[in-house]
Amino acid sequence: MSEMLKVDHISKTFNPGTINEKIALRDITLHMEEGDFITVIGGNGAGKSTLLNAIAGVWPVDTGSIIIGDENVTGMADFQRAHLIGRVFQDPMMGTAPTMQIDENLALAARRGKKRTLKWHISKSEREKYHEQLKTLNLGLEDRLTQKVGLLSGGQRQALTLLMASIQKPKLLLLDEHTAALDPQTAKKVLGLTREIVERDHLTALMVTHNMRDAIATGNRLIMMYEGRILLDVAGEEKQKLTVDDLMHKFEEASGEEFADDQSLLSK
Repeated sequence: MSEMLKVDHISKTFNPGTINEKIALRDITLHMEEGDFITVIGGNGAGKSTLLNAIAGVWPVDTGSIIIGDENVTGMADFQRAHLIGRVFQDPMMGTAPTMQIDENLALAARRGKKRTLKWHISKSEREKYHEQLKTLNLGLEDRLTQKVGLLSGGQRQALTLLMASIQKPKLLLLDEHTAALDPQTAKKVLGLTREIVERDHLTALMVTHNMRDAIATGNRLIMMYEGRILLDVAGEEKQKLTVDDLMHKFEEASGEEFADDQSLLSK
């Protein structure tokens, strides 16, 4: 198996040398094999989203290197590495264009990074393909191709964003608490779809979540972050046997303090 992500010794400090200095990532190294599905947990300010933003190129890292597939993207801006990455954000409104139709949103995602022409036209074969892809979501969206995305519910939009993020089978799928803004039932459905899509398309995925149960039940590997470091990295059988109490205990053992993040406790 080939390595799909190599993060080597990256660090990031915001507002260095000022009163607002914040060390967000401290010498992080993380390697992912092709097909790995890693869940990332940790309290607020642990560095979870900062790690995803570093990989996506939202801002440059201070030290270290990031390689996706066989491309060194360390010095690249976000738009230069966008062809390698699919991303779903916490806010269902962020991944779609609300004033455009469902089929137009899918066409944008499918054509991202490809040569543009002056003609904006969705062919019959493209429309048929989108119809089939939407069918896999089991939300009835395949019969609403011309509906404006802004009229969809949060869960429908997040499911559509998930489809858009994975439509080109990216080297890496980044999921940043993508079910946190949804009600529990919808969150469960979107998480189920996530597992299906990742497995079906053999994607390599990194998912940040506040929900410990979801982190344990999803993927083949789990990492726990604390103050910009990786405290824990478990995989395979060890991960399958984990319980929420184990995680709390491991966190306390490694950090010397209690897991005091209310949201994480509520998510047990």
